[in-house]
Amino acid sequence: MKAQFTLLSIVVATIGLSGQTPAKKPAASGTAKAVPYVAAKPLGIGRTATADEIKAIDIDVMPDGRGLPPGRGTVAEGAAVYAAKCQSCHGKDGVGGTFDRLVSTDSGPNFNFATDPKLVKTVGNYWPYATTLFDYTQRAMPFTQPGTLAPNETYALTAYILSLNKIVPAEAVIDATTLPKVVMPSKNRFVMDNRKGGPVVK
Repeated sequence: MKAQFTLLSIVVATIGLSGQTPAKKPAASGTAKAVPYVAAKPLGIGRTATADEIKAIDIDVMPDGRGLPPGRGTVAEGAAVYAAKCQSCHGKDGVGGTFDRLVSTDSGPNFNFATDPKLVKTVGNYWPYATTLFDYTQRAMPFTQPGTLAPNETYALTAYILSLNKIVPAEAVIDATTLPKVVMPSKNRFVMDNRKGGPVVK
């Protein structure tokens, strides 16, 4: 084990954790100086992705709505899609399925997820951004056929699940304009980790 660790240390020290190679070590002097790093040479394999190839997988959605595609969906439309493609895993009305529960408004008296194992994290009581629901559903659902939902189906499912959690009304229409405006119940329970430390971010 000691020999393996030593070898690993040599490899890491040689190539650097970022894939860079260290520059030539400067001559020793009375004052220690940081050793600069230079970019590693290209490996000479593969090719640059085309704009169309990048576009095909560039489907992530930001909290402010950037990345949302054209389309729309209603709660009623979402109920039909859910019954056909989601209910078998997540249960009727988002509760009681063999996979993750989607619906709950209980977050404890003080957002007690860290101390109360009975609290289940769901879209309704834990997720801080409504756009995350669209993003995750679009990329990863249905479990057996991820990425097969059309934008209108994903908007409709988003509307339906938000409605089940009593976040939007039953007549809500969800699209690229209305979805980023939805305020989730737990939004103010999270803080931006800006790596500056202080009493909030540690």
